[in-house]
Amino acid sequence: MSYTPLNNRSVFSRQIYVTLTVGVVVGFSFSLIILNASSLSRKELYLGPPPMRYSADIHSHQELDNLPEETKEDILGSHAHEEENDSVAHELAQSVRVLCWIMTGPQNYQSRAKHVKATWGRRCTRLVFMSSKADATLPAIELNVTEGRDSLWAKTKQAFKYVYEHYYDEADWFLKADDDTYVVMENLRYMLQSYNSSQPIYFGCKFKPYVKQGYMSGGAGYVLSKEAVARFVKKGLEGTRGFVCRKDGAGAEDVEMGKCLEHVGVLAGDSRDSLGRGRFFPFMPEHHLMPGHMDDNFWYKKYVFYPTELGMGCCSDSAISFHYVSAKQMYVMEYLLYHLRPYGIDRKVEPKKNHETEEKNSKSTTPIS
Repeated sequence: MSYTPLNNRSVFSRQIYVTLTVGVVVGFSFSLIILNASSLSRKELYLGPPPMRYSADIHSHQELDNLPEETKEDILGSHAHEEENDSVAHELAQSVRVLCWIMTGPQNYQSRAKHVKATWGRRCTRLVFMSSKADATLPAIELNVTEGRDSLWAKTKQAFKYVYEHYYDEADWFLKADDDTYVVMENLRYMLQSYNSSQPIYFGCKFKPYVKQGYMSGGAGYVLSKEAVARFVKKGLEGTRGFVCRKDGAGAEDVEMGKCLEHVGVLAGDSRDSLGRGRFFPFMPEHHLMPGHMDDNFWYKKYVFYPTELGMGCCSDSAISFHYVSAKQMYVMEYLLYHLRPYGIDRKVEPKKNHETEEKNSKSTTPIS
């Protein structure tokens, strides 16, 4: 009978333990090296990588620029949904023609301008981008200006003169908007249908300092009637008698626009709805919808022409514009406005009746010949 001595058995067991321990340590260390080399975190190892790394900056558009082309086309393309009746909006688009010109620059063509064109800009009667460099794909018109905030007034003057000389007969109303402004064109036309574009009037988010009748926020966008554009160009820019617009390119664009239009007899209209709620907004929706987001000393509360409130009562059901809207948020707006439908709810908007509008009290309603 053979047997293994007790001390030999103990030595054999220790060898197995040491070998197993060394193997585990070496294997674990090798695994860590592999994980670090592949830049995977422990969370990503177990849960998988995140679908996309977004920028921490809420106004950044980089994540859309870096999308693979097929994914980008999916975003820019149409979202299929049940058939709906848009005949009213279509008829209004034929009767209320709106040219949209967008303030932009070469540095924003890919990050902002192309996303305006892919979303709300499609609903303009004509869409034109104004810049210091031409671009045939947008299209962008090259103006004789330098880029920067100090050139906004110069760019605005040249832009309105350009659309007056090239597109005046193609539209009834002329909208100026920034490349980070989102506009609901159907609601703009709904508001404008009660007004006559042969009257000298313009609309936007009205502020009260600096100009007696008030002026419209540049960021929220503002829309001029056909007659207002004619007066701005022929009297304000090219006139030789009486008041003319500020000659140089300096100054705040929206304030200078307000001063000029007031002096050439263009009325600063009231764009609020029948409940007194605003339609044009100089900030993102959440800034107006969330109570407490702006304190009482915030400049907006001191500037805004009419009494306003924060929360759901801030904004009209037929709101028209919001500012500081990022590229990705424009696509969110597109989905929420044009595709998402709560089941069982069908809201009908009645055709607007003619108002006792301010245009009847305008200083002068005689069109420029």
